Amino acid sequence: MYSSANSSQNTLTVTQLNRQVAQLLDQHIGRVWVEGEISNFTQAASGHWYFTIKDERAAVKAVMFRGRAVRVGFMPKTGEKYRFYAAVSMYEPRGDFQLQVDSMERAGLGDLHAEFERIKAKLNAEGLFDVGQRLPLIATPKRIGVVTSLAAAALRDVLTTMQRRAPHVEVYVYPAAVQGADAAEQLCIALGQAIADQAVQTILLVRGGGTLEDLWSFNDERLARLIHASPIPVISGVGHETDFTIADFVADVRAPTPTAAAELSCQSWQQSNADLLGVLRRLAQAQARIIDRASLRLDHTAGRLQSPQQRLAHMRQQWQNTVQRLSRTLSVQSHQQQLQHVRHRLGRVRPQTQPAQQRLQALQARLLQSMQQQRHTQRHRLAQAQHTLQALNPSAVLERGYAIVRNQHGVIIKRSHDTHIDESLDVQLAQGHLHVKLKQKHDLL
Repeated sequence: MYSSANSSQNTLTVTQLNRQVAQLLDQHIGRVWVEGEISNFTQAASGHWYFTIKDERAAVKAVMFRGRAVRVGFMPKTGEKYRFYAAVSMYEPRGDFQLQVDSMERAGLGDLHAEFERIKAKLNAEGLFDVGQRLPLIATPKRIGVVTSLAAAALRDVLTTMQRRAPHVEVYVYPAAVQGADAAEQLCIALGQAIADQAVQTILLVRGGGTLEDLWSFNDERLARLIHASPIPVISGVGHETDFTIADFVADVRAPTPTAAAELSCQSWQQSNADLLGVLRRLAQAQARIIDRASLRLDHTAGRLQSPQQRLAHMRQQWQNTVQRLSRTLSVQSHQQQLQHVRHRLGRVRPQTQPAQQRLQALQARLLQSMQQQRHTQRHRLAQAQHTLQALNPSAVLERGYAIVRNQHGVIIKRSHDTHIDESLDVQLAQGHLHVKLKQKHDLL
């Protein structure tokens, strides 16, 4: 028979029920690997991913929060199959059973992802991803090289972009397979040929998007080392914006698409024309300044030109000035003879200064000796004062093993009578302080 009393005692609120279910899921299932196909994929403005994981018979809702989603390295696509590492949980406010995904990988490609991470970690540890070692791009190359397949749509994108933006730049194509068993070897050969030819100033390594297997040749370790050692800047434009390969990490510049790689490889003809017009404008301005300065010099030189009559008049004036100076010179010679006679007479009456100089030298020697003696005496007094000061220095006393004891008020303790049992004391040593509590004391009678 139905008992209302018992039912009242066992009744749960919806919140309690959902919380118990969530605890059971967390305790008995926890985190598991789940494989399935993605549907209803949505990326929220917050960066969180919301989607459904399903197989032929069932489906479950899932969420991957932004902090974990940014580490995936690719954008999931509806209809593709993946493996998810997730915590089984319940969204308590709505009672929805769901998975909180920690990480994900393409189904069947777990080994490739592991190998990708191994190569990436190895090359990163060796410094191949160091930004400081990357080569700068040449803004206006005459020729660029493109390493890709002749049948690839990426090549058509590059050629179309170059024809539109920079038809004056020559494009050299170094063909190689971009997918398949021998693609990595062909890419290395084609890139090596582009480097050895030394005919181009920039190299584009491009192909369209694809799965991890499709792009695997661009994760080849030999190709990565060849890119890093290239003396010619290399732009990597592999896949779509969400695709990343080892070539992207080691290249001098990573472009999100082949078209973007072509755009980054050189300036557009419009920009080149604008730069050229700027150079011509600055050249015209510099030429105008040169002409102005030359005109000034010409005017100045023209002003200095003289007619023959003016020059003869100037030379006549110079001759007259010379005659006058010569006359004055003859007069000066007479005065010089008189001056010489006066000097001779003055020399005979000049006083003798040698004895006075000798006395002065003797006085200087005595003064120097007195100063040295006084300096010696002052140094001796200073040394004695320093010795006395050192002897009175409390720090020196502490260095000999003594200590200064203060109570909690900072007063120096001189007698045991001034202390109390359990009183906190500060003991200053030569190096550092001790904070002690008095347990015993022995007063002198």
